[in-house]
Amino acid sequence: MLKKILLPLVALSAGTLLGSVFFHILPEAIAELGVDSGIFFWLLVGFSLFFFLEQFIHWHHCHKTPSEHKHPVTYLILVADGVHNFIDGMALAGAFLFNFQVGLVTWLAIVAHEVPQELGDFGVLIHGGWSKSKALFFNFISALTAVAGGLLVYLLSWQINMAWLLPFAAGNFIYIACSDLIPEVKHNISLRDNLVNFGIFILGIALVWVLHLVMG
Repeated sequence: MLKKILLPLVALSAGTLLGSVFFHILPEAIAELGVDSGIFFWLLVGFSLFFFLEQFIHWHHCHKTPSEHKHPVTYLILVADGVHNFIDGMALAGAFLFNFQVGLVTWLAIVAHEVPQELGDFGVLIHGGWSKSKALFFNFISALTAVAGGLLVYLLSWQINMAWLLPFAAGNFIYIACSDLIPEVKHNISLRDNLVNFGIFILGIALVWVLHLVMG
């Protein structure tokens, strides 16, 4: 079941992330801060931070079936997922504090890529010998770091312009979509599956574009 649903969900989340970046997050950041304000520097900072996490903390979204993992990975998954969720919480809080519409789109993008990630993580924990209840509980604990990230941004919101978090979040999303999600679906040996996944990827972009039109 995981094998059947994960890759289409990954394709959808990649499209949603990129659509959110180019239809909502970056345009709002440019409108608020201006093109020459250092936006693209902070976009690269956000991109590079996730590259650093993958290179030195060996974090990755899990989109593989449980049989492809070994037991020690379970602990790494939880720690790394906690770091990722903390950054997601920062991005989400900053987006909502800046603008409700941008916050809504950012929430949609985060939900889209969290669904396949958490399904995969749960499968890894089960395969690693964890009980279902224990796997759910510790997955939930790692998710709570998003709340901590959101609270940190809220506390800092009195001192900094939240618009600066938008290009940072955009860099995060571009990295996740292009380095982590798209490679998972682009090497399928079946032409039919490749076409289906590409269609779902375009659907993810289209959904965000429609949301952009509806919200004006």
